Amino acid sequence: MSRRHAAEKRQVLPDAKFGDVVLTKFMNNLMIDGKKSVAEKIVYNAFDRVEEKLKKSPVEVFHEGLDNIKPAVEVRSRRVGGATYQVPVEVRPERREALAIRWLIAAAKKRNENTMEERLAGELIDAVNGRGTAVKKREDTHKMADANKAFSHYRW
Repeated sequence: MSRRHAAEKRQVLPDAKFGDVVLTKFMNNLMIDGKKSVAEKIVYNAFDRVEEKLKKSPVEVFHEGLDNIKPAVEVRSRRVGGATYQVPVEVRPERREALAIRWLIAAAKKRNENTMEERLAGELIDAVNGRGTAVKKREDTHKMADANKAFSHYRW
């Protein structure tokens, strides 16, 4: 890994329907083989289902769900004197958002509904209600960080 300089952050344009940058990042993460229109269709149809069920703005539901998934701390491996310790560290805001998006998509893909729209809508509703696989992943991450609190003095 080069130590010269960090890669510059690319700006993503807000999505067409709701004008939300985070939603665009989500769609880009969901996209497979560069098929953005397919990803957009999946997300927008899932949002329609969420709005039908919860009678709330789907963008608000999306952000609330993401907030319930975002981890505050995580563990990082640190080698000290031949031993590897899992050191709990705080998560930067950009990484926090990226992890939440990744976990939400992964959890939706593993669900048992028929279409990706149904899976995504179901996972979003579960995330808002504080349950579901993505929220459980955050809880597990927090538990692991809490269990390894003794090694926090190895933080760098």
